[in-house]
Amino acid sequence: MSNGSEGATPGFLVWRLSMKWRTAVDRAVAPLGLTHAQYSLVASLYGMHRGGDQPSQRQLADHTGLEPLYVSKLARSLESAGLVRRERDPRDPRAVRLSLTEQGHETTRAAVEVVHALLEQLLAPLGGLDGERARRLGHDLAALLDAPLDPPRPTGIHENRQEQS
Repeated sequence: MSNGSEGATPGFLVWRLSMKWRTAVDRAVAPLGLTHAQYSLVASLYGMHRGGDQPSQRQLADHTGLEPLYVSKLARSLESAGLVRRERDPRDPRAVRLSLTEQGHETTRAAVEVVHALLEQLLAPLGGLDGERARRLGHDLAALLDAPLDPPRPTGIHENRQEQS
């Protein structure tokens, strides 16, 4: 383990790894004119399109875990950059459907290659992207993402206030 990680809680390690990954992806995709958040959006859009979907901003927000308002802001900036097309859904005027432009496809393909190489580098200590340990890690991370996480209600402060009233 690296310095400062010995005895750290899993929550702290997940946070540190997510920060390390976000920073690395930001640096890797910056030459393509993208941020990590923009990459997450266009790469998800690219994958969903390959699966035959033209998702709405809301569907893309659900898929990425980003807030719908933030996805809308990112989509507008990517539209201004010529990478994404935003169109009203004729069946639901409240919904905005997203698609990649040709330039968006080219940029996203290049970004996916760069991030894939970065992921290989990150997972090298676990035997690489195709290694058994990396597969188990992916399975465990998916299980954690699927687990409900409702914040516990703080005790003590509110109870004391109620007792005093």
